[in-house]
Amino acid sequence: MSKIRHPEKINKPINPIKKKPEWIRSKIIDSQVFFKTKEIVNKNNLNTVCQEANCPNITECWSKKHATFMIMGDTCTRGCAFCDVKTGKPGKLDSLEPLRISNAIKELNLNHVVITSVDRDDLSDGGANHFKKVILESKKNNPNTTIEVLTPDFLRKGDSFKKIIEAKPDVFNHNIETVPSLYLSVRPGSRYFASIKLLENVKKINSKIFTKSGLMVGLGENKNEILQVMDDLRIANVDFLTIGQYLQPSAKHFPLKRYYQPHEFIELKNIALSKGFLLVASSPLTRSSYHADEDFKKLKIARDDEIICRAPQ
Repeated sequence: MSKIRHPEKINKPINPIKKKPEWIRSKIIDSQVFFKTKEIVNKNNLNTVCQEANCPNITECWSKKHATFMIMGDTCTRGCAFCDVKTGKPGKLDSLEPLRISNAIKELNLNHVVITSVDRDDLSDGGANHFKKVILESKKNNPNTTIEVLTPDFLRKGDSFKKIIEAKPDVFNHNIETVPSLYLSVRPGSRYFASIKLLENVKKINSKIFTKSGLMVGLGENKNEILQVMDDLRIANVDFLTIGQYLQPSAKHFPLKRYYQPHEFIELKNIALSKGFLLVASSPLTRSSYHADEDFKKLKIARDDEIICRAPQ
């Protein structure tokens, strides 16, 4: 007896992707600068999170010569359900990568650079020393460029993160990504309070370094959970919060629950500012490194204003 086939179920996506609303549209910019940026990235054999994570802002950012460099390879040791970076066994660290990053910064003439990485749980220090080498080499050849790092959580790597602090980046960013109740399904290899503690420790060790974290919305969290994350980050003295819409990369990734309306991002921004963050970027297309150079200038102004307000009259 032949099996009954159901045509509608053949090749049916696991998690069908919801159609994007009209307010989520990346800017298409026809610019020679975009191709120049791409040429410099390729010439130096570098990875960028812009490409590896399929960032929706790549055309706009690269047209301004803004690229977020991703160090230690293009293969992550974790398999977060929201992320489009490939997972597997990474290769060896490239000892020439710090120099190539530094050269690219100089060629792009960057005032501010964001350096991130894949998770490297296979390394005894999680890659912290490699981060340090990249920062120091970049500073040596680009003394006027401010440096922002977007790091993994260095879970179970002890105090290895201190190596990065020793190199004195201007901004230390580690994304919290989502609310605690979703960690097991969205970030199964991470631990919420370990990420909070990392950010808190960075600030305790060097209060001059700006700390920053990012949150995605649309994964099924509720408003009270978002507010709790804000409070936890403020207890850790985090300076800068980014809030953006989760965009499901493929049918195999964590399902998008809903799109937030533009006015909801404005509301979340106002609430976060009222809780004491120096700066909040909140919009559908906001990402950790989106407009990072402009935001760094705003951060410095906000801190200066806060210092003036606290000064005795």
